[in-house]
Amino acid sequence: MKIAILGTGAGARQHAARLSALGHQIIVGTRDPEATLARTEPDMMGTEPFALFLAAHPELTLATFAEAAQAGELVVNGIDGANAVAALTALPADALAGKTLIDYAVPYVYQQPGDARYPWPTPWGEMPRLDPVDTDSLAEQIQRALPDTHLVKTFVTQEQETVVDPAEFGGGDHTMFLAGDHEDAKTVARELLASYGWNDIIDLGPLAAARGLEMYAHFHTAVGLALGGRFGVKIVR
Repeated sequence: MKIAILGTGAGARQHAARLSALGHQIIVGTRDPEATLARTEPDMMGTEPFALFLAAHPELTLATFAEAAQAGELVVNGIDGANAVAALTALPADALAGKTLIDYAVPYVYQQPGDARYPWPTPWGEMPRLDPVDTDSLAEQIQRALPDTHLVKTFVTQEQETVVDPAEFGGGDHTMFLAGDHEDAKTVARELLASYGWNDIIDLGPLAAARGLEMYAHFHTAVGLALGGRFGVKIVR
């Protein structure tokens, strides 16, 4: 299958490499391919320049967001939450129409030091706030902006290294969640998760449940900081 991964950050790279290893044809989308390849310094999260990653994975194709979205039969959104709606709505009208869009972006708003009213210090600076939160979600904003696209919110409750390799914890016996308003798209997402190795997938229902998935990001961070590393979550019922 032709799969478009929109974004070149660490998470997007995890999906691109894993899906390529599973035999899919991967097109990675970025705003400006020339600028992306010209970067020589790590990004704000310390991720190496994309050119080095691409050199290690020459089977991948780098294209603009529009070219990738139009080529992909399935599209995965790895664009950062603050810019996702603007970037996706800037695509040609038919680029995502009728397609499944898997969204794992968290609507983080990164603040400058001193901006937060009640700062939450972390080893990498103040914890970003969420916007939207509680009465809306980034996933719902994207779906409203792209009514002809079949959006599924998933992947968002784990670091992407674990999403693509659940066997890292407990032999893979932990839980992934999804939400969306389109059953056909949920089926596509479940099949993709199964190919990654997930066998416990809970459908949370309509896309409004994405509010809980996105808000969970703060709790997940708190647990990760307490444990000193990544972990898996199992729902026992």
